[in-house]
Amino acid sequence: MRIFFSAGEPSGDQHAAHLIQELRGRHPEIQTEGFGGPEMRDQGCRLQFELTQLAVMGFLRVVPMLAKFRRLVIQAEAFFDESPPDAVVLVDFPGFNWWIAKAAKRRGIPVFYYMPPQLWAWAPWRIRRVRKWVDHVICALPFEYEWYKSRGVNATWVGHPFFDEVASHRLHADLVAELRTTESDGPVIAVLPGSRDHEVDRNFPVMLDVICKVSERVPNVQWVVGNYRQQHKDECLQMQADSGVIANMTCHVDRTSEVIEAADCCFMVSGSISLELLARRTPGIVLYRVGRFGRLVARVLMICRYITLTNLIAEKELMPEFISGGNPDADVAAIADQLTKWCLYPNSLIQCQHEMSDLADKTAVTGATQRTAELLLTALGEESARADEASHAA
Repeated sequence: MRIFFSAGEPSGDQHAAHLIQELRGRHPEIQTEGFGGPEMRDQGCRLQFELTQLAVMGFLRVVPMLAKFRRLVIQAEAFFDESPPDAVVLVDFPGFNWWIAKAAKRRGIPVFYYMPPQLWAWAPWRIRRVRKWVDHVICALPFEYEWYKSRGVNATWVGHPFFDEVASHRLHADLVAELRTTESDGPVIAVLPGSRDHEVDRNFPVMLDVICKVSERVPNVQWVVGNYRQQHKDECLQMQADSGVIANMTCHVDRTSEVIEAADCCFMVSGSISLELLARRTPGIVLYRVGRFGRLVARVLMICRYITLTNLIAEKELMPEFISGGNPDADVAAIADQLTKWCLYPNSLIQCQHEMSDLADKTAVTGATQRTAELLLTALGEESARADEASHAA
């Protein structure tokens, strides 16, 4: 059995890697290949291209890369023609993966969308593409399943794999203890500036402004930055040096889980990492820097009430979120006020922790990766059986 994967985000690479590991644990003979990232490669997936290198957001950032994306689609089409896999599994990254789905369906290859695009939030009219090019949508969130199902899409809810990954991740206990222990015995605030290069570039300068304001009011606060790559750590430290911001700040690479676990609360860029905060019962504040045009569109169209997955699950603003465009001063002041309140009045933070814990008890279910593997193997087994029957009948 051969499965073609296409994952373009670092988080998608992680989810696909765990799924590949689960599939191979059940059927060691399964072959996996396609587009993805280093974690998929580590699980034995033969990468035709490291797609996570091209992870981008925003129309203007995508335009210069259109030719590269088009070449990759042509490459996938040629591969499907020469050596068609038994299935294609797409993981998020819809701008590119729509084309992979279309190429596969035209050649009769079953298409599964794992961690599907959040059409309910930003492009509900694109449901037609799902009906036309996707055989089965594998949903991570309960309301997401209901949304797809009510629109005639073959969908299954399996839970979110982030909760599996949090539950299985072995924390470095010594590091957690070290991060929690500060010389000033002050609060610990995690800072998560994102996993993409442009997220760090766009958001961390604003985060530094917040760090400066809060540190002036709460001098004993300890800031712990969780970086995705060494390059991001170097950039964050350089930005701090260039800005002149003086704060008790340390940066750690590939230790995001430990940073979240050690923190009293988090200041983060919007993303699926909010689900790890939920699983670890850690309150957070969300920043999402956009251009002026992006902010105007979001406000005028009101595409989605919330941008944070944890808030969408809670159906309320459990994590205060700020869509910030243009001059960020007002947002910096508001975020600094909230973090200062949590630092100086712990009862307000404890209340938020209780709400996070209650929501996690209800929704942070594990087993998504196992259920997805079972679904794929069952579906492909049935597809193989139908093919055999058709062959015998002929």
